[in-house]
Amino acid sequence: MDEALWNEMDGFIVEKLLPADPVLDAVLAASEAAGLPAISVSAAQGQMLHIFARMMGARRILEIGTLGGYSTLFLARALPEGGTVVTLEADAHHAEVARANFARAGLSDHIDLRVGPAIETLPVLEAEGAGPFDLIFIDADKPSNPAYLDWALRLSRPGTLIVCDNVVRAGRVLDAASTDASVIGIRRTYEIAGAEPRLTATAVQTVGAKGYDGFALLLVE
Repeated sequence: MDEALWNEMDGFIVEKLLPADPVLDAVLAASEAAGLPAISVSAAQGQMLHIFARMMGARRILEIGTLGGYSTLFLARALPEGGTVVTLEADAHHAEVARANFARAGLSDHIDLRVGPAIETLPVLEAEGAGPFDLIFIDADKPSNPAYLDWALRLSRPGTLIVCDNVVRAGRVLDAASTDASVIGIRRTYEIAGAEPRLTATAVQTVGAKGYDGFALLLVE
């Protein structure tokens, strides 16, 4: 079993289960042309987020980490009439690309993009009374994950689903002696989630176009 096979299987899944989508293809192409790193969720993973949001009937979604807006669009497409995705992006260039992508998809009116470090914009959301959110997707800088989880809990309600990406990192999270700030941040996130009585939690390992990684699924009680 190797990465080439994982990629081939991901391609099969997308071919068989996801309709052709020129808009999302154009979003990825625009992001690549603008020099954004190729770290968006895969199409299959984006569709998983879309299904989660629809299953929950989510009207208010918070995304921490926009990049070029690829995952944002999967979430926004799941919204009922009047629903909103609030998405936070630290990098102004990434945000500019994302705004153009939202317009390309015809979903700008359903997406509230906030530019600036999430650790600064999250308190603003709380002060505005923006929560509680029905679904929260955390996919930003991993060293800050513990702080993002704390804010996610503050902006949630019983029944909110918190999804956290990149929680396996090819198994490097097993290394308790790691000096990698991302690994340290993720390990701390596991510790917090496991000790938090308000959460029913699990994590699922994944392989595919994005290599060997995984998602944490945290349900707020």
